[in-house]
Amino acid sequence: MSIDQPSRRAFLAGSVVTVGAGGAYVLTRSDETAHDISPSIHSSDETTAFGVDLAGKPIVGSPDAPLEIYYWTDFQCPFCERFERETFPDLIRNYVEPGDVRVVLIALPYFGADSMTAAVASKCVWEQVRDDDPFAYWDWHAAVFDEQGEKNSGWASTENLLEYTRSVDAVDADALESCLEDRRPELEDAVETDADRARSIGVTGTPTFIVFDPDSEAAGSLVGAQPLERFDKAIDRIKNA
Repeated sequence: MSIDQPSRRAFLAGSVVTVGAGGAYVLTRSDETAHDISPSIHSSDETTAFGVDLAGKPIVGSPDAPLEIYYWTDFQCPFCERFERETFPDLIRNYVEPGDVRVVLIALPYFGADSMTAAVASKCVWEQVRDDDPFAYWDWHAAVFDEQGEKNSGWASTENLLEYTRSVDAVDADALESCLEDRRPELEDAVETDADRARSIGVTGTPTFIVFDPDSEAAGSLVGAQPLERFDKAIDRIKNA
């Protein structure tokens, strides 16, 4: 079902914000890390009221959070890196850690083969750590974004991803290499299934966010590296729908 069909959900068009080419990414990375936080991370095999299969997806925040944010991301996307550095930490501090929101991370390989490699590697790492040390995924996720280079320049190749992984103590780079060698077709299929679902609800780029209230089934969308104030308004609107 499309997100804008009102028969099941009240889609709040007023919360839609689109960032186009005019918002070109020109900022350089700060020397200060954007990942000086320790959010709880969990897994689930449920399919949410929004129709997203949570299997294989890291979920940041409490399983009991009343609101959900679906976050479609690509490790090669410069606007995703900007969001991760400038907005995500405060979103976690203000909404995730207090238990108000949980964020579902969904890989959407928008920029080609290396984006798919990174998406598959992400699934491999999550499967490796989710049961015993799920926070290790956060460290790996941050380490990869910290290494982001020009799109399709080779920085997200298998060899380089393995090298970044060796810098994350709790993630086994050898296990990641084996997963990429042995399970890539299977995991690519899973990524493509997620991408098909994204397209079916109108998600066409990264980063895209949908704020959703499972009780009221109200949903609102933001697109691009939006500041925290935009999330404040979207979350408040969905809470009061």
